[in-house]
Amino acid sequence: MKVQKIFVSALCILLCLTGCGNEEKTLRDVSAIPNEEWETLEKSSVPDVDIDVTQEPFDENTEIDMVRSDPVFGNYGRLLFPTDDWYMSGSTLGDLQLTWYHNIDPAETVEIVNTLWKRADAGETVFYDIYTEEEKLADPEKENTGLFFFKGEPGEKFAVCNAGGGFAYVGAMQDSFPHALELSKQGYNAFALIYRPGDQTACEDLARAISFIFENAEELEVDTDCYSLWGGSAGARMAAWLGSYGPAAFGGDDLPQPGAVIMQYTGHSDYTENDPPTFACAGENDGIANWRTMQRRLDAMSALGIPTEFHHYPGLPHGFGLGTGTVAEGWLDEAVAFWEAQR
Repeated sequence: MKVQKIFVSALCILLCLTGCGNEEKTLRDVSAIPNEEWETLEKSSVPDVDIDVTQEPFDENTEIDMVRSDPVFGNYGRLLFPTDDWYMSGSTLGDLQLTWYHNIDPAETVEIVNTLWKRADAGETVFYDIYTEEEKLADPEKENTGLFFFKGEPGEKFAVCNAGGGFAYVGAMQDSFPHALELSKQGYNAFALIYRPGDQTACEDLARAISFIFENAEELEVDTDCYSLWGGSAGARMAAWLGSYGPAAFGGDDLPQPGAVIMQYTGHSDYTENDPPTFACAGENDGIANWRTMQRRLDAMSALGIPTEFHHYPGLPHGFGLGTGTVAEGWLDEAVAFWEAQR
C-alpha cells in the first residue's frame, strides 16, 4: 500500500504539471487500477524519485524548543538543556551558548541530539530515572535528575560523565554529553548524569547513579570493574569527592572506588592518601580555576604513590569541553589511555 500511495502522489504531481481539468476523474480512475497492474505502471509511468532516507532529524537551524518537545524523547527531552533558561542563550542548536563555557561546537551539539533521537526512535532506552516515583513525589527537585545512556559494546566497562555549571545548573551539552558520546564510539558504556544543583545534592545524585548502575549492571550490559568518573568544573569536584570518599559517604551503596577519575578545569584541592588514579587537564587562561591548583593537587597525590597525569594548554579559557579545534583536541584519548592503564 505504501508503494501505491507514493505512486498516486507522484502521478498527481505529473497531472498537475500537464493540466488539472480532469483531476477528480483521474484520481478515481487511478484508485480503481487492479493490484496486478501496479508493477507495470510503476516501471513505465513513474519517474525515478530520489528519497533521502538518511536525513538527520535535527540540524544547526533547529529550534532548541523543538528538540526538547520532540515526542521521541518523551518527558525527558526537557533535561537535554538547562531546565533554567537563565544559564543559556540562543534559540537554535547552532547558536547555543552556556554560562561559563567556551568553544561550544555546534556540530557536536547536533550530533549528540541526533544520536540520542535515532537510538530512542529505534527502541533503545537512552534515559533512566535514578529515583522512584515515590521519591520524586516526596522531593520534587528529584524530578530533574537521571542518566542519559550512550551505550557502547555489551559487557564493556562504564564511565559516568558529570557536567559543570557552578552547582547552579547542569551544562551537559558541553561538559558531559560530548564526552559520553565519544566514549561510546570507542566501545565504552557511558552515562551522563543530570543532577540537582548544589554540591551536596549533586554528590548524592552521583552516588545514587553509581549504585543504580551496579544494581542494574546485567540489564545495562556493563562491566562494573574499573569504572571511571569524569567531570568538568563543578562536575570534576563531584568525581573527585566520590573518588575520595566513595558512594556510601553520600548515601549510596558500599561500592568499590572508581578505577580512575578524569578531571577538567577545577580548583579542587582536597584529596586523601587512598584516592584513585587521577588524570586532569586545564587551560592556562582559565579565569575561574587556576591550572596551578590542579597541578599542585596532582603533584601531592603523586608523592603518595597515586598514579596521576596532568596537562595544561596555553591560551585556553574555562569550559573548553572536548577542545575540538583547539590545542587541547585529543586530550580525551590520552585520558582513555590513562584509564586503561589502571586495569
